Amino acid sequence: MPYHLRFFFECGVPHTPLWPGPSGAPDLDGPYGSPCELDLLPITPDTRIRLEGLCEWYQSSLDWDDPGGPSPWSEEQREQFDRQADGALETLRRELGDGWTVEDRRHPS
Repeated sequence: MPYHLRFFFECGVPHTPLWPGPSGAPDLDGPYGSPCELDLLPITPDTRIRLEGLCEWYQSSLDWDDPGGPSPWSEEQREQFDRQADGALETLRRELGDGWTVEDRRHPS
């Protein structure tokens, strides 16, 4: 059975960037939780720590005193985060292998 996950970061969710999918599916509950619990996925501890670190880092992209205001991140900080997230997504896809689809939903169109 192929598994489908969505990859995106959410303010207030500091531990995982993975959610069951695909987008619009009627039943998003799966064996890995919603949002997905990283320790249940067949990935290395290093990848799990890397993803958790990115989630924690992402929390600083929001001005918690003015959530509707601009991000406190500079353009350089946003680009650095995006590069790190791109690398983590590539590693995640490689570790999960062919039985998995990981949909990048960071910048939905």
